[in-house]
Amino acid sequence: MAERKLNLTDLKPAQPRKDRKRVGRGPGSGKGRYAGRGIKGQKSRSGSHKMRAGFEGGQMPIYMRIGKLRGSTSKDAMPVGPFRTHTVPVNVRDLDRFDEGDVVTPESLVAKRLIKNTKIDVKLLGNGEISKKLTIRLHAISAGAREKIEQAGGTIELLREPKERKVRKHTAKPAAAEEPDEPVEEAKGEKEETPVDEAAPDSAAPDSEE
Repeated sequence: MAERKLNLTDLKPAQPRKDRKRVGRGPGSGKGRYAGRGIKGQKSRSGSHKMRAGFEGGQMPIYMRIGKLRGSTSKDAMPVGPFRTHTVPVNVRDLDRFDEGDVVTPESLVAKRLIKNTKIDVKLLGNGEISKKLTIRLHAISAGAREKIEQAGGTIELLREPKERKVRKHTAKPAAAEEPDEPVEEAKGEKEETPVDEAAPDSAAPDSEE
């Protein structure tokens, strides 16, 4: 039997298509008069299904009811974003994707799909274990990760010098000098004594010439 030639008049879809719902075409269709939207209300109006994300009908939305993390990098924490940080964390257990003797750099981490890009500094953390000898060339590393890398025979080369933490010095207030009690008591005794005139007045002397 000869194959039938393709013709535009008898084209059919691979799967039978479903007719779209025709609303507002009279009560006989089942979707007339109110067109399936009910009577009155916001959702019966035109444009009611084009509300912006987060709109709650006029009440105070959730992203305004909760607290926010303030600061210069608050754009990463509003409304409910991750806690702001200055580095991208990568754990020691994630380095199993590298072979023995490989060099771990931000570019190689992107190639292994451990991080998205190299715009933010990368810090190696110590969660997990590692037994491969690797060369680490990252921006920062924790003390636990450094210990595990060195135990495995690897080397570490930081791309950025570590920041020195400022230690606050608490100066104790000088204690008040305690004065001995004896001089104070003596001073009080001197104030209580009343002065006595040594020379008696002439009028008080007896009259001897009589």
